[in-house]
Amino acid sequence: MNYASIKPIDIANGTGVRVSLFVSGCTHKCKGCFNSEAWDFNYGEAYTDETMQYILNCLDKTYIRGLSLLGGEPFDPHNQETLIKLLKEVRSRLPEKDIWCYTGYDFDKDLKGEFAEINKSTSELLSLIDILVDGEFVLELKNPSLKFRGSSNQRIIDVQSSLKSGETVLCDLGKI
Repeated sequence: MNYASIKPIDIANGTGVRVSLFVSGCTHKCKGCFNSEAWDFNYGEAYTDETMQYILNCLDKTYIRGLSLLGGEPFDPHNQETLIKLLKEVRSRLPEKDIWCYTGYDFDKDLKGEFAEINKSTSELLSLIDILVDGEFVLELKNPSLKFRGSSNQRIIDVQSSLKSGETVLCDLGKI
């Protein structure tokens, strides 16, 4: 897996101060994407064990609330295994940190549906995430006043509550 960038301090992509990993590779190619250079799976740098250690070191600060995964597309099958390994390490070493993920896939139709049946790692990756911002960016629905998303079709989902209840549970931003 390649990654486009790592932001060791980010306040735009989730609650609190976060570390953000922008992975490379995306087949959605949304019109108006803010990070279109990361569509190319070969863009950026190769993700290595040293990259993972750097991210873990950045996360291991009291003022960092958690990790955000963006892209590119974190749920692309080319990226899933590497991200599972990273998230397992975060859960093991830093269990107090929360994990956000941004995806162009739809939680119900794709990540819990047919896409997950084809890509066996999808369910495991999903199980390691706290908050999911789902749905492709739609330029015609762009709304700069929305918190933590670019277009009004995108949802902010409490993944763990959704997995437990079997129904999609949207986040109450006032409580996170």
